[in-house]
Amino acid sequence: MKYLLKKDRLEVGFTSLGGALTSIKNEAGTEYLWQGDPEYWSGQAPVLFPICGSLRDNKAVTKDGKQIQMPRHGIVRKEEFKLESEKEDSICFSISENVEMVGKYPYPFTLSMEYSLKENRILVTYGVKNTGTEDMPFFIGGHPAFRCPLLPAENFEDYQVVFDAEEEKTAPTPDLKTGLVDMGHRKENSLEGTVLPLAHSLFYQDGIIFDQLKSKKVTLCHKETGRGVELEMGSFPYLVIWSAANDGPFLALEPWTGLSTCSDENDIFEEKRNAAIVKPGVEKRLSYQITIL
Repeated sequence: MKYLLKKDRLEVGFTSLGGALTSIKNEAGTEYLWQGDPEYWSGQAPVLFPICGSLRDNKAVTKDGKQIQMPRHGIVRKEEFKLESEKEDSICFSISENVEMVGKYPYPFTLSMEYSLKENRILVTYGVKNTGTEDMPFFIGGHPAFRCPLLPAENFEDYQVVFDAEEEKTAPTPDLKTGLVDMGHRKENSLEGTVLPLAHSLFYQDGIIFDQLKSKKVTLCHKETGRGVELEMGSFPYLVIWSAANDGPFLALEPWTGLSTCSDENDIFEEKRNAAIVKPGVEKRLSYQITIL
């Protein structure tokens, strides 16, 4: 099902398939969210749960021997969510485990996706509740992709990403064959102070992983007009910046709580970097915010 909210300076679309965003327009009708052209990438803003990125051979094991097996970015992004509430300025979807999911991720859970609109801002809130009787490890992340360029007369290279703090000048290397992260091989990431000038060639070897993130806010904007989007990342410790290797006219700004399995990690799920553990009956909530500029 498709849904549409109009509030203040925004018109925002949603789908129950994946509980995700489908459109972000300003008062002039300019579309900011990538529209999923399959020539480049058919996605738009999937929800990544209970992993961000990939597991080694798509497998892991828990400390007590439970088997985990799932594809890149987890098990909910292509599933149908339930509409929990719809108001003038907010909407909430939820999903709980089914038999197929439990076969991949052996924990009962409820995941809620809440979107709240105010003026030119969208607050995205994840609620992860452990509905089982054992501690539940998980990771979660956003993958919103934005049109870049926004206007027909512009080019991808007219845009830049601006951080609110100076970031590490090197980034770990994604392994294109496995989807994993080579922590032993770091490469220069083209930052100029707090600014990352955009070029399609930056993404020919997958995304740029900011694994020592200091910034709480990043801005994707046109170098001259300032038009674009701002992403406030809250407590998310990692940011991945990605575009398709085929010169896709979009840029994804992805706040993650975890990364693909790294070269210096084993396959025990709870021992992956920054694994969150939620107690039975407890809900953990995380938010990030998109502001249209």
